[in-house]
Amino acid sequence: MTVAAPQKDDSMQLYSLLNSVFIRRARLLPIIILVLFSGSLTACAGKGEAQTEVQNITEAFELAELSISRGNYRKGIQIFEAILARYPFSDLSRQIELKLLHAYYKSGQIEQAIETADTFMRENPTHPRVDYALYIKGLAYYESDPGILERWFKRDVTKRPPIDIDLAYASLRRLVERYPTSEYAADAEQRILAIKERMSAYENHVADYYLRRGAYVAAANRAKNALEQYNGASGNAESLKIMVEAYNELGMTDLRDDAQRVLDLNFPNDS
Repeated sequence: MTVAAPQKDDSMQLYSLLNSVFIRRARLLPIIILVLFSGSLTACAGKGEAQTEVQNITEAFELAELSISRGNYRKGIQIFEAILARYPFSDLSRQIELKLLHAYYKSGQIEQAIETADTFMRENPTHPRVDYALYIKGLAYYESDPGILERWFKRDVTKRPPIDIDLAYASLRRLVERYPTSEYAADAEQRILAIKERMSAYENHVADYYLRRGAYVAAANRAKNALEQYNGASGNAESLKIMVEAYNELGMTDLRDDAQRVLDLNFPNDS
């Protein structure tokens, strides 16, 4: 059996292929060396730049804290926002968010404070400072009602519809229930009591409005709702009085007598 000799064209193609591979490898060698060399230079330069950048961030952070401590919230907020925008996913970002939360609240930027609190809690549900975020969120809603001018001029805010006060109640209630040992829980409880007084008084005002206009069913329901939702408030006695009168006008004597018994038992001086 005769083995056919390789054709000339096949030999030439194989030679060309090997030659081209050798040439490419020969050209690639200096390129690799150049890349490695330039990389080491970049690493050396980058280390110094990184150290400088860390120092700059530290100084900026301290300057922002100092500005806020001195009441210059605008400057402190601007610096913190700039750092956060550049490093949104760093470990430092959570600390900055908490600092911004405080600064927004103290500077009266209520919407920003609430939004920052919600973002922080959503992204860090197990963070040990969630109680603080809840507290500031509750305060932000709480401080928006009543306004400073109303407090100065002693206006009766119980006749004005509460603005976001129910949201303040929800946030502070959540804080007390989820974090009873929090350092903010005691103050939250005091504010909850104040909110209950505010809401109870307003609900009674509305119920009395219905009562005086002959809408007895609406009056009784509104007063009953105030009594149930804000139990323990000083306005509970007034809620029961409205219920007694409304049920009497409706001829619902059993409900009237029940409301009267509760009033006599719990508020003997107001019967």
